[in-house]
Amino acid sequence: MEAHNFQQDLPKYTSANAVILGVSVDSADSHKKFCTKEGLNFKLLADPDKKVVKLYDSEMAVFPVAARNTFLIDPQGKIVQVWTKVDPQVHSKEVLAAIQTAKETGK
Repeated sequence: MEAHNFQQDLPKYTSANAVILGVSVDSADSHKKFCTKEGLNFKLLADPDKKVVKLYDSEMAVFPVAARNTFLIDPQGKIVQVWTKVDPQVHSKEVLAAIQTAKETGK
């Protein structure tokens, strides 16, 4: 549901000059199959060695997967906002609103 909402809102992200990237510990082949099956056009990055997951403190302690955290990163590479608990039904709208707020406030 969350991925589908981001996909549905993809034109809004594009018009806001924002890029959606997903990262998980699954393989690139697994991501390709998932994107094809689910009709997703944004990039899912494979991190099987958990290098990025660890850098962003998004490693699950109990399960061998990445936590579903969202990071809003500005064009200079600074993390503007982090979401660690989300409602998949409205999360894409929350991120779009945060992008708009960041643009308005210059953050």
